[in-house]
Amino acid sequence: MPNAPEKLLLAAPRGYCAGVDRAVQTVERALELYGAPVYVRKEIVHNKHVVEKLRERGAIFVDELDDSIPEGAVTVFSAHGVAPAVHAEAERRKLRTIDATCPLVTKVHVEAKKFAAQGYTIILIGHAGHEEVEGTMGEAPDHIVLIETEEDVDRLEVPDPDKVAYVSQTTLSVDETRAIINRLRERFPNIVGPRTDDICYATTNRQMAVRQMAGECDLVLVIGSKNSSNSNRLVEVARAHGAEAYLIDNETEVREEWLEGVRVVGITSGASAPEELVQRLVEWFRARGTKDVSEFRVVSEDVRFMLPKAIRKELAARKEAAAAPSS
Repeated sequence: MPNAPEKLLLAAPRGYCAGVDRAVQTVERALELYGAPVYVRKEIVHNKHVVEKLRERGAIFVDELDDSIPEGAVTVFSAHGVAPAVHAEAERRKLRTIDATCPLVTKVHVEAKKFAAQGYTIILIGHAGHEEVEGTMGEAPDHIVLIETEEDVDRLEVPDPDKVAYVSQTTLSVDETRAIINRLRERFPNIVGPRTDDICYATTNRQMAVRQMAGECDLVLVIGSKNSSNSNRLVEVARAHGAEAYLIDNETEVREEWLEGVRVVGITSGASAPEELVQRLVEWFRARGTKDVSEFRVVSEDVRFMLPKAIRKELAARKEAAAAPSS
């Protein structure tokens, strides 16, 4: 007999955030409006399932704006944002760009530019190599220093300790980032930061839901891809609050030994994982005999972002053309 937990708890909120939804819709609309191929710099969002489905529809994912993209081609920038140098390269190559950068990432870029213009040394809290971090650093490379841990704060050397500002990646651990900011304030009492927290509402809410749910679970399964920062943070939060936890792409990755002696399984998904993957996992457990499935709701979300201007302009132009009387 396969192991079947008595109960499933589904964290709410979970899954797609407004920025991911907007980015995925942007590629879908671009394919509808312009036809395949549509080029996308980097993965539009960090989820294998989403990227594969868009690839099947005609999206071509590239690492950089190189010669594999024909001049004038429709090219989408991912939700994670890009540095000004990437925009300049796209312009030089006459690409028709659509910027799907999450508005909350754009907010961090604006903050970085503002602090740099005012002469601050900017401390960026984030993960080295992450696309969002690379994009933000590109806004003011001579002013930004990247740190990842509290220990990094102790090693910081800045030209003027009274002229320091901080910003952060939007998908970090809320608890860890708060600890790093507290350490920064101890070292640099006059440090300034953004007017509102850089960690996005969706990251905060998903971590809050897991933090509260973990205490009622023996095991938490987080659906998300390995390169998804916010999904990895959900695993860490679950473990820190008393549950065993694993990151899986889909139900095929659940291992039998994880379920031995497990009574309650919590399920959540990263901000770039579609709900269909959650439902597939739920059905997988139902097929094993689990009948008790309930939502663990912590907060409701109603955030929506408009599609990028380039898409909205094209849609409006086509609507207008369709409404015009034919000669």
